[in-house]
Amino acid sequence: MFGSLNNNDRLLMICVALGVALGPIILTPFGAGYPDLLQKFVIFGIFAVGFNILFGLTGYLSFGHAAFLGVGSYAAVWMFKLLSMNIVPAIIFAVLISGLFALVIGYITLRRSGIYFSILTLALAQMCYNLAYSVLTPITNGETGLQILHNDPRVLDGSAGEGSLPLTNFFGLNMNETAKLDLLGMDLQFNVGFYICGLILIAAFYLSLRIFRSPFGMMLKAVKSNQNRLNYTGINTRPYTLTAFVISGMYAGLAGGLMACTDPLAGADRMLWTASGEVVLMTILGGAGTLLGPILGAGFIKYFEQILSSFNKQELAAIFDFLPETVQTFIVWVSSAFVGEGWHLTLGLLFMLIVIYLPGGLVEGFRRLGNRFGSGQAG
Repeated sequence: MFGSLNNNDRLLMICVALGVALGPIILTPFGAGYPDLLQKFVIFGIFAVGFNILFGLTGYLSFGHAAFLGVGSYAAVWMFKLLSMNIVPAIIFAVLISGLFALVIGYITLRRSGIYFSILTLALAQMCYNLAYSVLTPITNGETGLQILHNDPRVLDGSAGEGSLPLTNFFGLNMNETAKLDLLGMDLQFNVGFYICGLILIAAFYLSLRIFRSPFGMMLKAVKSNQNRLNYTGINTRPYTLTAFVISGMYAGLAGGLMACTDPLAGADRMLWTASGEVVLMTILGGAGTLLGPILGAGFIKYFEQILSSFNKQELAAIFDFLPETVQTFIVWVSSAFVGEGWHLTLGLLFMLIVIYLPGGLVEGFRRLGNRFGSGQAG
């Protein structure tokens, strides 16, 4: 099932591993070097890499992948409540449950293709959201969300009793433990949770790379190219697309489980259609069908979400303080619509520009820059 890697693939793997290892050093100068945001980068990178296996290879556009993200979160938190605060059982259970759930959903939705498939996944995801929000309250705790409690059994760890709640850990190494280092005037934070999630991202990316280079991946690309032609030749494409759907769902469940590992809480909001739309944007912005694109897209969106949403009118006024008062007031009034709660408007404009001028996403942009500088140096 897995294909061999060439030198470019190995170089790409090294770049991803170095990017994770040096993440705090690289991103701190850009205001993104603190643990919470770094964890989001790698977790949503895993989510997008898995979605790309379905959408990028087969062309099947799912608007319901957040359902698997939510299922993975709920499964992980239940492991913390019933078994242990060690993240390993939680991650395994999250991946298995989300994979079984994806098998059921994929078996139903893959009877159709194109827009009909997309609408089916959206409808089923919304059903799952409503079930988690109301009907399945004994399992999901409804709108309050599922969280760990003092009196949870935790058969391997024992009940926490009184005092502070127990922390998620990796064989005794707390996920929220952070080492700080002052280097060249930068306050660097090396977080255990980020590096554990980062190692899982590297493994998930490696698996995705092997799938892309495998005969199975080539078959998925053929499905995207012309599924009808394959069907006319007598090839049954449904097992291939169903397998891709299940693998993609397991990636989403893994991301949901890691969310619970870094913050042991699971809520129905993680299953909303907006979360499914977000991973679609990440994949398209980075470059659907490319290897590195989904990770770049996830980092791009999460970074701008954090930076742009943090601005308010007072900060904007301080930025444009050098302008005459009338001009300053007008510029602050206009720009305030694009930051804070309106940051989605800026994201929408950036998305439009990238889709229009870089149909291949950020990866295509970097490729063009590389070709331009390469040809300039050659000349």
